[in-house]
Amino acid sequence: MEITAKTEYAVRAMLQLADADEPDLPVSVDVLAQGQGLPRKFLEAILADLRRAGLVISTKGAYGGYRLAPAASEIPVGAVFRAVDGPLAEVRGLRPHQTAYEGVAEHLPVLWVAVRSSLRQVLDDTSLSSCVPAGCRCMSFDWPKSRARGSAGRR
Repeated sequence: MEITAKTEYAVRAMLQLADADEPDLPVSVDVLAQGQGLPRKFLEAILADLRRAGLVISTKGAYGGYRLAPAASEIPVGAVFRAVDGPLAEVRGLRPHQTAYEGVAEHLPVLWVAVRSSLRQVLDDTSLSSCVPAGCRCMSFDWPKSRARGSAGRR
């Protein structure tokens, strides 16, 4: 799975908003771009996607900018992924359950669905607030021991 620059920048901008000193006041695009070292024009397009998805609210004017629409604790990271890049897991443009194969590969859709399910579990169970410094729990998943050792599926 590749996490696109668009998705990475969106998550970083959302974390910047989640960590704002005054969450009810808008943060300008310039402040967001400088705070995370993001290209301003690209960030503007990303913020438009996030606004259309209902994740941020924009305010126009000299003191305008963006703020989170719901609270950071109510925004799963998966929602940010979907807002800017669409479904979490696709196989050549198809949803995993829409794929079909013949012969020895006929059971691959089951694997693709499991991959999507795992992504959903991690990304939808992780809120923005759990990834900002004050909450920083996004790396504390309870992985099965076989995965923790890096031996899952390897021979």
